[in-house]
Amino acid sequence: MNKTGDEAASYARNLKIKTLNITKTEIIICPPFTALPPVKEILKESKIKLGAQNVHWEPSGAYTGEISAEMIETAGCSYVIIGHSERRQFFGETNQTVNKKIKQTLTTNLSPIICFGETLQQRQEGRTKNVVKSQLIEGLEGLSLDQMQRLVLAYEPVWAIGTGVTATPEQAEEVHQFIRELIGEIFNSQIADSALILYGGSVKPGNVYDLLSKENIDGGLIGGASLNLDSFVAMIKIAEDLSN
Repeated sequence: MNKTGDEAASYARNLKIKTLNITKTEIIICPPFTALPPVKEILKESKIKLGAQNVHWEPSGAYTGEISAEMIETAGCSYVIIGHSERRQFFGETNQTVNKKIKQTLTTNLSPIICFGETLQQRQEGRTKNVVKSQLIEGLEGLSLDQMQRLVLAYEPVWAIGTGVTATPEQAEEVHQFIRELIGEIFNSQIADSALILYGGSVKPGNVYDLLSKENIDGGLIGGASLNLDSFVAMIKIAEDLSN
């Protein structure tokens, strides 16, 4: 819940200018709903993709305050975030509502970015893998192989979001490897190998190189550090250098 429409448009305009030389790194920005139309106009003829932060599981109806997948798509989005930890923590999101949102989103051309991860208590109790496993099995229930190819997965340990505490690259890689193996078990090895698995949790310029250098970490779901344009651009350039 940051940036008005004008602020987001200004940010997008400057981001587009500062990333003209980026050719191999996919950039997605997900501003608030009210900022989607002006940002869409700024990003025309740009390689930067637009995403939304949430979606409802019904196509329409008496759901005051909610936004449908079709509305998001027609606002110019290519992606939508589903099941972010803050949605789970503050607004009652469950694995079941995540599953319904994924399936509804896949009736459009949007690609869902599916978030999941454990709390500090769950990690301290040694339940990280069990929690992640249940979130994925229940969240992805009933999806076909073709549908899975449109998903982006984002592991975000709740204890490392907005706290300044980051999982070490080794901790993150261990869970990412587990996620890839689990996707292989639920679906198949081809889906697992091609899956895009992002890491989110206090990612910043100082740690993004070490995180993205890991074999199973394909990108970052950047939170607070993306609000500062120079910080976000610095991370994009590090990702670009790693892809060369």
